[in-house]
Amino acid sequence: MRIVAGKHRGRVLAAPRGLDTRPTAARAREALFNILVHGDFGGDSPLDGAVVLDAFAGTGAFAFEALSRGAAFATLLDTDRAALAAAKSNAVALKETANVSLEPRDATRPGRASRAHTLVFLDPPYRKDLATPSLIALANNGWIESGALAIVEVGAREDFTAPDGFEAIDERTYGAAKFVLMRYHS
Repeated sequence: MRIVAGKHRGRVLAAPRGLDTRPTAARAREALFNILVHGDFGGDSPLDGAVVLDAFAGTGAFAFEALSRGAAFATLLDTDRAALAAAKSNAVALKETANVSLEPRDATRPGRASRAHTLVFLDPPYRKDLATPSLIALANNGWIESGALAIVEVGAREDFTAPDGFEAIDERTYGAAKFVLMRYHS
């Protein structure tokens, strides 16, 4: 798995062994980031100077891709210690440790946030119905800034409806993944 574009383009990301972590395919990640860079979101790219939240972060591929393309800071949440160890290794290898916070937290019960995030990505395990309760818990605990762009990845055939406070603005399917882009209004 590699960073697709930006200052870290082509850099390889470490991933834990086994099947517990399911990284987003590079093509799907590239397509999503092309939308973020070139889409009409009412101003500059949502990546420019973004404070990113990568929940169910796994290797941190989304967060590191965002940092590579102009995000200022990223918080990675995951409960899997092997995934967080891989993400830490990636932060060190990319020299991004000053711009990353690794937090062993459950996105469905995250506790209070130390900062709000302007760009949120959730990639929960497919078919577990964790996206909606996670968005609600993160929003209720101050993790998501009003006006933030939130992106949920679910299986291509999964149903997902934006919860109260989130307005769906786009939906795209790439192979096994479906991305739902939403704007959060507190």
